[in-house]
Amino acid sequence: MDNIAKTYSPKDFEDKIYKQWEDGDYFVANPKSGKKPYTIMMPPPNVTGNLHMGHALNNTMQDILIRWKRMSGYEVLWLPGTDHASISTEAKVVGKLESEGKTKYEIGREAFLDEAWAWTKEYGGNIRNQLKKLGISCDWSRERFTLDEGLSKAVEEVFIKLYEKGLVYRGDRIINWCPSCQTAISDAEVEHEESQGKFWHIKYPVKDSDESLIIATTRPETMLGDLAVAVNPEDERYSHLVGKTLILPLVDREIPVIADNYVEKDFGSGAVKITPSHDPNDFEVGERHDLGQLKVMNDDGSINDNGGAYAGMGRYEARKAIVADLEAGGYLVKIEDHLHNVGHCERCKTVVEPLISKQWFVSMKELAAPALEAYKSKEVNFVPERFGKTYSHWLEDIRDWCVSRQLWWGHRLPVYYCDCGEVIVSSEEPKSCPKCAGSSIKRDPDTLDTWFSSALWPFSTLGWPEETEDLSYFYPTDVLVTGYDIIFFWVVRMVFSGIEHMGEVPFKDVLINGLVRDSQGRKMSKSLGNGIDPLELIDEYGADALRFMLVTGNTPGNDMRFHIERVESSRNFANKLWNASRFVMMNLEGDHALDRNALREEDKWIISRLNGVVAEIDENLSKYELGIAAGKIYDFTWNEYCDWYIELVKPRLYGEDEETKSVAKGVLLHVLKQILKLLHPFMPYITEEIWSSLPGVEDVLITAEWPQCSQENSYKESEEGLEYVMDCIKHIRNIRAEMNVVPSRKAKTIFVTEDESVAKLLENSEIYFKTLASASEIEVKSDKSGIGDDAVSAVVSKTEIFLPLEELVDMEKEIERLEKEKSKLEGEIKRVNGKLSNEGFVSKAPQSVIDEEKEKKAKYESMMEKVIERLESLKK
Repeated sequence: MDNIAKTYSPKDFEDKIYKQWEDGDYFVANPKSGKKPYTIMMPPPNVTGNLHMGHALNNTMQDILIRWKRMSGYEVLWLPGTDHASISTEAKVVGKLESEGKTKYEIGREAFLDEAWAWTKEYGGNIRNQLKKLGISCDWSRERFTLDEGLSKAVEEVFIKLYEKGLVYRGDRIINWCPSCQTAISDAEVEHEESQGKFWHIKYPVKDSDESLIIATTRPETMLGDLAVAVNPEDERYSHLVGKTLILPLVDREIPVIADNYVEKDFGSGAVKITPSHDPNDFEVGERHDLGQLKVMNDDGSINDNGGAYAGMGRYEARKAIVADLEAGGYLVKIEDHLHNVGHCERCKTVVEPLISKQWFVSMKELAAPALEAYKSKEVNFVPERFGKTYSHWLEDIRDWCVSRQLWWGHRLPVYYCDCGEVIVSSEEPKSCPKCAGSSIKRDPDTLDTWFSSALWPFSTLGWPEETEDLSYFYPTDVLVTGYDIIFFWVVRMVFSGIEHMGEVPFKDVLINGLVRDSQGRKMSKSLGNGIDPLELIDEYGADALRFMLVTGNTPGNDMRFHIERVESSRNFANKLWNASRFVMMNLEGDHALDRNALREEDKWIISRLNGVVAEIDENLSKYELGIAAGKIYDFTWNEYCDWYIELVKPRLYGEDEETKSVAKGVLLHVLKQILKLLHPFMPYITEEIWSSLPGVEDVLITAEWPQCSQENSYKESEEGLEYVMDCIKHIRNIRAEMNVVPSRKAKTIFVTEDESVAKLLENSEIYFKTLASASEIEVKSDKSGIGDDAVSAVVSKTEIFLPLEELVDMEKEIERLEKEKSKLEGEIKRVNGKLSNEGFVSKAPQSVIDEEKEKKAKYESMMEKVIERLESLKK
């Protein structure tokens, strides 16, 4: 048997163990195993990303579930992969080209894609290697990338199927446009931030009249595209104006006054400007009244030729000029401050422009209905349940999904246009137009929204649309572990895609993890400079300490604060386990079987407690209470096994009775093995390293059998009895600690109880009190006769405990010590009173210094009371 190293040093074995797991194919799933499958799909991080604390938490949670199920006899598949992240990756490649003095348009599409692939290959492996450092046990042989050939085929197949079904269409709609990225983005990619803006109240004159209508807007530059002003049909103030014409200020274009229920007559002036090309609500009004379109903005946010004198100006430059001209022309009535939510591009933080654009959309009504029903019928469950509301609200209020993007990096639309106007959707480039037989055909330059491919992740990664063995065996998956911030981005889309293309939901449970915030509760970000690099923590403390810190005290869906002290505490726990394991192995001369026929009370107690902990942890893990499960294995290992059981059996280990010594060794080894198994999903490296050094183990821990709760291991009577004895020991220790009695000073311990069963239990437990409570001897009595007044006492259920004072302390020495302490305190109290009664000190010293002196006085006086009380009790 090889003993483990004297000092716990994770750097010495973590990489070695991970290589051992990979070389042994322990992460590789086998659909032919005949076992029940258990599947998790890793949320694919951006290919160019780096591991951050959110990734570390999310993947640690997944790994705990995977390792638990693997040891529980399931055929587990945890499929990893990365996302091509079209907008962010393209932005990085564009930035690289700009640093070289080039643009993507100068080098052309093919050369640009070559650059993007080169970037991906250079940085794409970063997160994979970082996740390996964390110890995650996913099946790297099945790793996928959203631009892989198979996944790209699935994306094309889905687009074409939805198009043929009438659920994909091309149309002019108001979309969210990012002037910086110069692409459409979905509603989910818009971040709304509360901003201080303005309400400009503008006078629109009625043609051939002295009347005018007052409208208010937060975006005066869009008035260049106004095609009407709307009022509520029931608003009597304006009924005489409906059908009449207004003169649009600065532009002198005539626009009608229309009546529409969209307008709230009690809000503002009750008159609303209608700009169909630059507002989603105005677009709907324009459709109803056949107003047409007038787009006044270019893709870069500047004003186009429809803007007349303001053409070529940036949108904010134009706003300034328009407001100045309105004021000069007498059209500006007033300006009010206005706090409102402004949409920003999630990627570049530029303010988004709603504008009319010809884009490709997915019609959502038909797809959303079964996804909503899946939640209502509990086919899909959220943990915690409250996040189901985010899911259902999004589906209930869903709009058609704009899926085309004006980018080059991504899945290109399988769409072709003929000069005759025919639109051809095909996986292959058509040689001729099916309508006119012409060959002047061009492919749509746009790509699909990144989330379009991510929505297919649970089944495209398993080989769909091919009917593969993996797909039939591992789909649907069991649980998705993800953050609450992408429920509508990703979770919703995976569910409706799974139902539509596979006929069933992609996963049963959605486990939501919160954010890892800094110690002040702030979100970690580059701008704040408060990010924590998980790799640096792994380098200093080991992966196990980081993993255990992330999960302990963590509850599903709740954010957690990062404190370095918690990482240190987790490392201390690992060190405690290491040292306890070394102690056990140093006392073994080989394998020791568990001899159930010769167990002592403490043996039965620890086995029974272990049995209960196994049942509790299984229940916690099945409910995704990972933090609670971690806390229970921590408490059992540190408090019950290390601090109690090992101390209880030391007299047997060091004694002469070989039989009871062997039994104790058998129990120590048995319980340690079960601890390592229970702890393995949380701290895989240290447990595997210790396991490999234990006698009698042949296989690796990663595939060892998960502990089972059984009636055979339940010794309730022994468990309750020893818990009672331990409670007595804790009370005795408290007495001794309060009196500053050193552990080496032994004292007689007297128990008074009228309960015969308790008396028998205490008498049979003398060795425990001698070993762990510094008892010189014990006496169990039914009454208090013969116990002097100078004994200190404590009360537990059915028993009073007495310790003779004279045996705890040397009276003369203790009185002498206390007299010295009293004299010292008298001096301190006199000093502080002198300061506080000094008018010069009180008038000149800062209040904080005065308060500090007052606190000292209160502390010294409290200490003096206790010293005097103690002296009086000793002098009786």
